[in-house]
Amino acid sequence: MKFKNKNVLITGGSRGIGKAIAIKLAKAGANIAIAAKTTEPHPKLEGTIFTAAKEIEAFGVKALALKCDIRNEEDIASAVKETANHFGSIDILINNASAINLSPTEHIEAKRFDLMHGIQVRGTFLMCQACLPYLKKAENPHILNLSPPLNMNPKWFEQHLAYTLSKYGMSMIILGLAEELRQYKIAANALWPQTTIATAAVQNLLGGDALMQMSRKPEIVADAAYHILSKLSAECTGNFFIDEAVLAAEGITDLSIYSVNSGQGLMKDIFLD
Repeated sequence: MKFKNKNVLITGGSRGIGKAIAIKLAKAGANIAIAAKTTEPHPKLEGTIFTAAKEIEAFGVKALALKCDIRNEEDIASAVKETANHFGSIDILINNASAINLSPTEHIEAKRFDLMHGIQVRGTFLMCQACLPYLKKAENPHILNLSPPLNMNPKWFEQHLAYTLSKYGMSMIILGLAEELRQYKIAANALWPQTTIATAAVQNLLGGDALMQMSRKPEIVADAAYHILSKLSAECTGNFFIDEAVLAAEGITDLSIYSVNSGQGLMKDIFLD
């Protein structure tokens, strides 16, 4: 129960990677607040904030379902305040919420550009800002963004400039906060998967069943997050972790259990050369 009595706020945690991390930490004793938009079942999207909270509570911890659009600063302020009031503190913030559109520049609509930047950059920044007063009081506080290493290979800008800008914005928040918050011993790190992960985005937007079969399960990212968040915040900050490398450092090298289909080759994730 390494995370017993720890209170965690996760954005976009009603499904996929966010929910997998929530469950992993709940199993280790953490109380979880899920801040996401999905309150009603959707035919193409599994789960809601309420079904996720119910799954989390099954592990004997507290869960809080928060309807929250992180593009809205009032929603952020309300979610953070409600989490702190309900649990008594906030020890860990996980910025998982993201929108994806891989269209080239000529075909990206302004509203899609704004959606990605509103969630990835503005929402992540404001969520970090709102949590800081609570993280400063926490023991071993962590911020973890689900965002890639800052790879300046031009091909990642060429292929989907708008999305790259938004995800790198999340990563630059980590770059800045790691230094800004070092004096408070608040860790700020990023985590990115080595391969594509079997999520609704992969199924519905990127590659359908074929790409799902070449992906790993969200649990690999959750297990990596668990190890990162277990580290002393004063000694582990400013890193751009890759899930495989995190697990290898813990002596976990057989990753076959994470494959959706162990008979298929794996697809490397974007932003990794």
